[in-house]
Amino acid sequence: MRSYRTDLEGLGRSLLESDRKLRDADLPAIRAWLGRLDAKEPSTIARKIASVRNFFQFLVREKILERSPASRLRGPKVPRKTPRFLEVGEAAQALENPTQEGVFWLRNRALLELMYGAGLRVSELCGVDVEHLDLERRMVRVRGKGNKDRVVPFGPPARAALKEWLAGRTEGALFVNSRGGRLSVRSAWRIVRDAGVANGLVGVHPHVLRHSCATHLLTGGADLRAIQEQLGHSSLSTTQRYVHVDTQQLLQVYRSAHPRARTDGK
Repeated sequence: MRSYRTDLEGLGRSLLESDRKLRDADLPAIRAWLGRLDAKEPSTIARKIASVRNFFQFLVREKILERSPASRLRGPKVPRKTPRFLEVGEAAQALENPTQEGVFWLRNRALLELMYGAGLRVSELCGVDVEHLDLERRMVRVRGKGNKDRVVPFGPPARAALKEWLAGRTEGALFVNSRGGRLSVRSAWRIVRDAGVANGLVGVHPHVLRHSCATHLLTGGADLRAIQEQLGHSSLSTTQRYVHVDTQQLLQVYRSAHPRARTDGK
């Protein structure tokens, strides 16, 4: 939402140069604004176009405008990048050696273990309350995109870390800051990043842990449908972007499964 607001404010400032308001934009004015942007990454341009198109669609739905000036706006092709993931040893190193000391070390370790162990989005993680945990069954209920609830499992290391962090607490936000308030998404992001840096792993962020969870599930034998449920994807095609198999594993699977890949004729 912050990004969408920034995009619309940028278009608004561009329009003010010609004494026009945001609702008075036309297609040439929008294209002129896009042409002056410093951002050149296709993904950034595509998001800005999506922001503008959705805003004007909203104005049409609310009968503020008769038609959207951005309806014929088309974004650039955005190449799909395979997200980074950690090797199993790298993930264990970051999870077991977080930053900070004392009670916040316990909090950070529990946060990292649960994020990786359950494959949670950072927003889902920060929204978890203590009541949403079932430590005995090692399950957690989270609210994902579209306000859809799902229950996902996590492992024994996450349970052990959560027990230490909770220390008998039975209600309220699961992860809190130094003032006792709910931990923000930005703070959780920083905790993950700092754990990576402290262990010599540059570029680690919450999505890397989520993708690592999906990748390690796949290499451990889980099928895509199970991973889809774990991650809370509405579409299987989204899950396929998050997981990949290395060449050696693909070769082993092929040789063991394909009838024409075996030399013994069996």
